[in-house]
Amino acid sequence: MFGVKLMSNLTGWQSKTAALMALSITAGAVAPFMTATPSFAQTTFTDVSSNYWAAQFIQELSQRGVIAGFPDGSFRPEEAVTRAQFAAMVNKAFQKAPQRQSISFVDVPSNYWASSAIQQAYTIGFLSGYPGNRFEPNQAIPRQQVLVSLANGLEYSANSNVESTLQYFNDASGIASYARSPIAAATEKQIVVNYPNVKFLNPTATATRAQVAAFIYQALVSSNQASAINSPYIVATQTTTPTPVSITIPQGTVIPVKYDQAKKILVTKDETAPLTLTVEQNVVTQDGTVVIPAGSQVVGQLKPAKGGSQFVAQKLVLTTGQEYQIAATSDVITKTETVKKGTSTRAIITNTVLGAGAAAAVSAVTGDRAIATEEVLGGAAIGGLIGLFFGRNSVDLIAINPDTDLQMTVNQNLLVSVR
Repeated sequence: MFGVKLMSNLTGWQSKTAALMALSITAGAVAPFMTATPSFAQTTFTDVSSNYWAAQFIQELSQRGVIAGFPDGSFRPEEAVTRAQFAAMVNKAFQKAPQRQSISFVDVPSNYWASSAIQQAYTIGFLSGYPGNRFEPNQAIPRQQVLVSLANGLEYSANSNVESTLQYFNDASGIASYARSPIAAATEKQIVVNYPNVKFLNPTATATRAQVAAFIYQALVSSNQASAINSPYIVATQTTTPTPVSITIPQGTVIPVKYDQAKKILVTKDETAPLTLTVEQNVVTQDGTVVIPAGSQVVGQLKPAKGGSQFVAQKLVLTTGQEYQIAATSDVITKTETVKKGTSTRAIITNTVLGAGAAAAVSAVTGDRAIATEEVLGGAAIGGLIGLFFGRNSVDLIAINPDTDLQMTVNQNLLVSVR
């Protein structure tokens, strides 16, 4: 990517500079702002892992032939970029009609490996020289120069107040005066990519190969020549909240839930007990949009139903804090467990929570009055219920396995908003 796979038509230049190993500078005569996609492009590199912050930018530009790696299979993403190298990259990415006459830089001899690239980058408006007709081709290019070059070459100007836009950066005071307006324009166009902290531009720091890859790719996106990449390091100064999109969760959708507090729940067939469940997996649309994130909560009750118990959802609370009334139920659970006189209470309640009615029944039948409130759903008091079961030798309780019995189905369409 910013480097090159050497091609046969460059062999005559190889002896002129080792820098050619890092750059491919040939450019075809194609229409303005068109880019080529050569089949030979290397798109994976030994030193660019898939989770590297700039991996996608590097891969996309290498696929386009804008940048390339080194013969050893590396990309060297943290290596500095010189002004000559940047000129070559610009010419590969943006082929544009000349905007001004070429000039001769005193420090760029005609046989210099990047002489043609430097002249081209100058005439199309991406790069300029220094006083005294110097170009400083071997100078490491600062980040602010890269952004100025891209904004000027693409003829972008700031639409909003320059200083207000630059206030986004915590180190805005370090931006040179000549660079302030172009960088504000580049920021508006979302060309700026700041890693690791999006709020720090580090304007005078030397631009690395990875950083330049990100800047150039975003410049291509800004000029509608490339598809946007989703990266948290792209500076977006827009503070407006995105318009929510309403999505319908259709009737019949299954919501996978879990209950982490116990492996079993016991209730009587006649009682109602509060219960809050956690959504175990993302619920997504066919196009992959997450409408109910894992970790959201479903608040509801276990209620009597057809000789058993059924979870009835009342409220869905998303991880964002958004709340929705929801009509959803589990299947009716009719499995029972018999508690007999003389059974050890501890054996019954190990890894189990009980509804208040079930707790009262266990206490009455076993004679153990020491069931703790925290073992009862909702922390309900059971004292007043024990008399209902007094004198019984056994009681049948509904036994619920939260992992399998409480998966619920939406009973009517549910409209939720996603951003």
